[in-house]
Amino acid sequence: MPFSPDTLRWPDHLAAIDMGSNSFRLEIGQLSPGRYKRIDYLKETVRLGAGLDGQGLLTEDAMQRGLACLRRFAQRLEGYAPMQVRAVATQTLREAQNRNAFLARAQTALGYPIEVISGREEARLIFAGVARLQPSDEMRLVVDIGGRSTEMILGQGRTPLRAESFQVGSVSLSMRYFGDGRFTENAFRAAQVAAGAELEEALAPFAAHHWREALGSSGTAGAVSQLLAANHISDGVITPEGLRWCMDQCLRAGQVDRLKLPGLKDDRRAVIGGGLSILYTLATHFGIEALQPARGALRQGVIFDLDERLNAEAHDGARAHDVRDASVAELQRRFEADVTHARRVASVAEALYASVAPQADAVLVRELAWAAALHEIGMMVSHHDHHRHSAYLLGHVDAAGFSQSQQRRLADLVLAQRGGLRKMEAQLAQEAFVWQALCLRLAIIKCHARSDVDAQVLRLRRQGQQAQLSFPDSWADAHPRTMFLLNEEVTAWERSGVVRLQIKA
Repeated sequence: MPFSPDTLRWPDHLAAIDMGSNSFRLEIGQLSPGRYKRIDYLKETVRLGAGLDGQGLLTEDAMQRGLACLRRFAQRLEGYAPMQVRAVATQTLREAQNRNAFLARAQTALGYPIEVISGREEARLIFAGVARLQPSDEMRLVVDIGGRSTEMILGQGRTPLRAESFQVGSVSLSMRYFGDGRFTENAFRAAQVAAGAELEEALAPFAAHHWREALGSSGTAGAVSQLLAANHISDGVITPEGLRWCMDQCLRAGQVDRLKLPGLKDDRRAVIGGGLSILYTLATHFGIEALQPARGALRQGVIFDLDERLNAEAHDGARAHDVRDASVAELQRRFEADVTHARRVASVAEALYASVAPQADAVLVRELAWAAALHEIGMMVSHHDHHRHSAYLLGHVDAAGFSQSQQRRLADLVLAQRGGLRKMEAQLAQEAFVWQALCLRLAIIKCHARSDVDAQVLRLRRQGQQAQLSFPDSWADAHPRTMFLLNEEVTAWERSGVVRLQIKA
């Protein structure tokens, strides 16, 4: 459905849900040219990351905490259209072996789709939030310490130049080195060594000579900044001296439950040891003499990114900026795809899809176009079984703007582009996927000669679960090899038992 402000109750509101490893956050914002206004902000300490067991499975208790929070968020979001809300999940659900089972329950509880985003995509969105709410033309380093991951981004203006994610966070480090509830010098040293080992590969690309100012985004940096300000150690700027003072207070207390300091919230006490260890490692290893608290974070970046997507859909044909289009173009360049042929396939696929799914959601149309654009990137690996290579690359490459969930859908479409359909049995249970896959396969057959085509020659009609393909007799006579492939396609769909494809000249 296209973005239509006239049909919405609060047309200028957008909402983001950040399902972090420590806390879940809901932010509702109002955008106008050059201005962002927060309408509402809810935060709950869920500790989802603490609920990962030794086998990488989320425990039922952890899942129940998350589901209860999402139900409360759903109540606040009542009346908001799906296009106004975007929910993203981060490191814990990147790791969890049973994430799909949890996501199915979580999406029911929330009432909106939930996307699992990659670490680099999380970093990009963090920078987008900081850059918009705290603009600067200086080269800057942005650091975000979450519950189970730490993101580091170098950028200038609104452009992230390098974005990385590292699997170390305040929850995971606290559980490992301060899990017994005690603060000791040995525990702090061991935690800092572990953090340094994970962050060591970032030493050169994020060294101090690459940036002029450093900013700390989100939970850990914000908590330590408030702690330092409340105790008059600094005005909120995080320095190595301030971090040493914080760790000394922990050692004086000896126990997590004895740590009572102005500015330290109860929900932060259990994970402060790991957070301080990461911050001190960053300060000493990367030459950060002053880490300023940032005003933006992941949730605002999600809202700004959602706004760009909606504008892109509203101006289809003269599209506004959507970072996913730029990512597709970059992947085509990187893997040396035949762009002219990809456009050819996309034009035919979109024309066929418009005839069988005229009311399809704009996202499904765009996913089909992206799959067509990238269906041959696997040829960079090998021409043999290139569809499998293309699918693997699409499922695993870092592509700015795309969630892991959406990349998986594109990978499935690309895998379905040729060959038998038995391999796609699970995906073919989804009706939308069936018609996307059929249109992509027919378009590839139509364009197999890799020469200019008339996208309107093939006509596809849908009646229930039957599809009828028609074309002029003269075209069939002139393209015997294409006709052979189309007849093979009829057989493939007959074997699938999902759709019956008929050819009618």
